[in-house]
Amino acid sequence: MNFRFSRLSLLWKILLCTSVAITLLFAAAGWMVLNDAVRATSESVDHEVRASFRAYQSLWKARADLLSSVSTILSTMSDVRAAFSTGDAATIRDTAGELWSRVSDSHAVFLVAEPGGRVIASLGGDAALPVPAELDEVRQAASRFPRQVSGFVARGGRLYYMTITPVYVQSTRDPAVIDVLVAGYEVNQDAASRLKESTGGSEFLFRSRGRVIASTLPEPAATKVAAHLGEQRLTDGGREYAPLVTPLLDISGAPIGELAILRSSDAARTRLSELRRNIILLWVFSMAAGLALTYALARKIVEPVKALDRAAAEVARQNYDSRVEVSSDDELGRLAASFNHMCESILRAREELVLQERIATIGRLASSIVHDLRNPLAAIYGGSEMLAGTDLPLAQTRRLARNMHRASRQIQELLGDLLNVCRGKTEQPELCNLRALADSAADSLAHLAGPQSVEIVVDVPDDIELPLERRRIERVFVNLMGNSLEAMPGGGAIRVSASAVNGFVVVDVHDTGPGIAPDLRARLFQPFVTAGKRGGLGLGLALARQAVVEHGGDMWVQPPDGRGTIVRFRLPISA
Repeated sequence: MNFRFSRLSLLWKILLCTSVAITLLFAAAGWMVLNDAVRATSESVDHEVRASFRAYQSLWKARADLLSSVSTILSTMSDVRAAFSTGDAATIRDTAGELWSRVSDSHAVFLVAEPGGRVIASLGGDAALPVPAELDEVRQAASRFPRQVSGFVARGGRLYYMTITPVYVQSTRDPAVIDVLVAGYEVNQDAASRLKESTGGSEFLFRSRGRVIASTLPEPAATKVAAHLGEQRLTDGGREYAPLVTPLLDISGAPIGELAILRSSDAARTRLSELRRNIILLWVFSMAAGLALTYALARKIVEPVKALDRAAAEVARQNYDSRVEVSSDDELGRLAASFNHMCESILRAREELVLQERIATIGRLASSIVHDLRNPLAAIYGGSEMLAGTDLPLAQTRRLARNMHRASRQIQELLGDLLNVCRGKTEQPELCNLRALADSAADSLAHLAGPQSVEIVVDVPDDIELPLERRRIERVFVNLMGNSLEAMPGGGAIRVSASAVNGFVVVDVHDTGPGIAPDLRARLFQPFVTAGKRGGLGLGLALARQAVVEHGGDMWVQPPDGRGTIVRFRLPISA
């Protein structure tokens, strides 16, 4: 079924437009709020990651500075230099080891090596840490002496942060390197856990040479995250992280691995989900409240419109007494008042129109009476003039007297018919010979047909007798033949025929005149419709058809086969 907006009522149109507007407004507002929230949340997570990185740098620098300070202090002590000058591992351990144990962390690694990289002694650190025989990093750092050199060192599958400090002795010419102090921390699970605690929950992952060295994440999660380092958002299969990846540099400054600081966005996603749910709930509540308020307000607007619609429908049914209650001073109130004034104006105009129509109808009826009386009066006037002016033979005098008597009787019958029509009265039907009625009508028009060279032929069977109102049906024949005479001023013929068909007698009045225009044919039997007649008012055919219809028949114009006009009417054989 096709949906058409125009078929909806005004109230539903208002509600539909309101709901669409509220939905679009909330959709736009919710989209902007969610976008701002997502952007703010993303910026917040990134800010936390950067803050964790700064905390890591501070903590790592503090530990590196500690190693550097302790190594510098030891390298400048005369006792330590003297012990290093002996080259004896036991003497070095006894002299420097006691000092190192007092000032250093138990987790720190402290080695003494020759300038060539050979390890002389291990002074502290984890007992499980294997002590290497050679340190290539010492030789790599030699080019940067006398400065301390720091960096990450990968050895034996482990990762360390080392500070290399040269120990000089004053010679006769230039200071000479006696030994090298190597101090550092292992990057392990404990170190990563301490960083996580210090940064408020950020996850740390150290990777070197494609392998995870230490991580605060579980091993499967750490492996998944390490495989996608470099992406903007990382996931371990359940949680999503915002990463910050920084390279780990070795003694020479080359990258040896990566450190990934991860901040989970699950809490932010939870807050966004709550915000989205709150927006949807707010939309539902606002939609319900907006529609309820719109419905209440729209009814106040629509009710006067409905009243106007009902009143307009009554006016369309010509009930001009319909009125609309004026209940406000706004546009609808003024429209209702204008509608009431319009109905009152229509009533007054209608009353004036009816009055004028009555006056015009009286004038037309008077003119019609004068027109219909003209023929019999002319017969009476002509006959009386001939009787008064000349001495006529007795036969001719009697003929003129009969014509004058017939004309006066026609006048009397005409006046009686008009009076009966005005009063709504009719005569009782009587059995009449149809041929006699047609002949009587033709005889009454003979004095007009002769001068116009019009031949009137009555071809009606003598045996057709019908129950009729004699004067009215004779008047029908007179009217039809009179119209044909007026249509043929230059001569012609009128033929009246009749036949019985299916319980009716069908009568044709056929003339040889110019015919009736097609546009006039459909309106021919309406009152006051006329064309081409001198002084005609268009009442004759209307009254003739009315008389036939009241006898149970009908009248119409039959299209002729050739030239002329055929007016056909039928009358029932039985009453």
